[in-house]
Amino acid sequence: MADWLVSLPERLDVFLSLEGRMLSRTKAQSAIEDGRVTVNDAVVTKSAFRLQEGDRVVVLEDDAPLENSGIEPEDLKLNILYEDRTCLVINKPAGIAVHPGAGMAPGEKTILHGISFLFAKQSLSFSSEAVLVHRLDRDTTGCLLIAKDPASHHFLQEQFQTRTVTKQYLALVSGIPSSVEAMIDAPIGRSASNRTTMSVLANVDAREAQTRYRVLGSAHHVSLLLCDLLTGRTHQVRVHLAAIGHPVLGDGTYATDRSAGLAEELGIHGLCLHAWKLTFVSPLDRKTHAVTAPLPPVMVRGIETAGIPWES
Repeated sequence: MADWLVSLPERLDVFLSLEGRMLSRTKAQSAIEDGRVTVNDAVVTKSAFRLQEGDRVVVLEDDAPLENSGIEPEDLKLNILYEDRTCLVINKPAGIAVHPGAGMAPGEKTILHGISFLFAKQSLSFSSEAVLVHRLDRDTTGCLLIAKDPASHHFLQEQFQTRTVTKQYLALVSGIPSSVEAMIDAPIGRSASNRTTMSVLANVDAREAQTRYRVLGSAHHVSLLLCDLLTGRTHQVRVHLAAIGHPVLGDGTYATDRSAGLAEELGIHGLCLHAWKLTFVSPLDRKTHAVTAPLPPVMVRGIETAGIPWES
């Protein structure tokens, strides 16, 4: 945790990006949006919030990237699904964090270490600030978009900010939803009781979040859902599906006794959430590209064991 006293009126995100308080203004805005910033002990989720002299600003470290993480190239044998001169999409494996963060084991390798290795092979300049266009949870698999230079990073991030990218996830969940297709429109914020988790909240600190789902198949009290993310909040799919009574199987954070029991019955030992398809415009040719990632073994086994028909 870090905290400061404000000496002059200033926008919150600008204040945090000054004097090396955060890695960049983008990182400051991300911390604010994630609910990790408080002003006078109240969570503030608006980057444009106006600070006054004497205000106390606190940033909770949580899983934020460390400023001096020392990213060294490491061959993680990352699977590249798409690549051009400006960007690439990898199939992120489970069990590895995207970037270094507080609470991680010393020397633990992340996706950034693997990206640094790929860049070194191509003699590309590597900056941990200008490669990650978005993030995936440690145990979530699938499409992760990487920029090769700062200009491409900005171009791609704008598509996420304006919601012109299409993000489709596949989730294997407990139970069978009553509606074959529905929109979950429920604001998400950081839990007051556990700052490492998120929850559906009905207060001013929560941020709007929309997830549209469609049931692709069901069997054995288990369903395979296709989820379209209209927003990109932390743990969004996991929180929304748990909120409607259908937690993602293998999710130790948001599981219920029922979902944990089903996972055990099916032999599932891993999060069954996969960033299956990503559609974006490449900075190189300004054309739309749709990239899909093959399902991880844990989900293939779960689908087959449950007896759900599925063709990718």
